[in-house]
Amino acid sequence: MLNKGAKGPNSPSILEGVPEGRGSNIKPNNMELIEELKTKMIEALNLEEMTLADIDDNAPLFGDEGLGLDSIDVLELIVLLERNYGIKIADPKQGKEIFASVRTMADYVAANRTK
Repeated sequence: MLNKGAKGPNSPSILEGVPEGRGSNIKPNNMELIEELKTKMIEALNLEEMTLADIDDNAPLFGDEGLGLDSIDVLELIVLLERNYGIKIADPKQGKEIFASVRTMADYVAANRTK
């Protein structure tokens, strides 16, 4: 059970530092959004041979260890976020962090979506 009022030295609130009103709608895992993103990625990137289960939530999207996506795929993901969630990514450095994994994408979308 979450104790929002805990302020003692041995039991700090996990919501400490979260702006008032922001902690109440945080989804611990964003599982529905992760599934939705995986589905949209499979469609947008033409990964028809893959299933949702084939895409690890925490695996890198780029490089040999993960899905092996490339720079063209990044453009597709940027368009996907803009069309579906109203998110525009202007800073390439920010994009690298956002697209680290499906989970980082979901966390970013949950916090910044306008649609």
